[in-house]
Amino acid sequence: MDEVEGEYKIGRGRPPLHTRFKKGQSGNPRGPRPRPKNLPALLVAALNEPVVASADGDSRQITKREAVVAQLVDMSAGADLRAMKMLIDMLKDIEERAGTAPLPKASPLTPADEEVVENLLARLRRAELAKIHDGDTQDTE
Repeated sequence: MDEVEGEYKIGRGRPPLHTRFKKGQSGNPRGPRPRPKNLPALLVAALNEPVVASADGDSRQITKREAVVAQLVDMSAGADLRAMKMLIDMLKDIEERAGTAPLPKASPLTPADEEVVENLLARLRRAELAKIHDGDTQDTE
């Protein structure tokens, strides 16, 4: 096991000189083995594939992603309710992610108006409770 090549001692962690990697040579020239792609990566790759589409007699090359969006918009314009709903939902989602969604309208009531409304609601609740309570006492008599 302990062979000697000149002054170099061969053993554990010290391979023979002729089997070592040469300078500038990678340990694995073929590289890492390919990993299986996940579903989002496969979907992105499929949507980015080019297709030939004809519009107004002209044929041009677009991605499948562009073709899908164009078809969805065309179907929505053609009064397809499901396509319209999908398109509107997509637009809302995009606006929310971009932070450009319209802000909810501020209450047109002033703080004094809100206090009046709260007092009115409280009075109505008390009146309803009184009716319920009076109805219970009449049933027991």
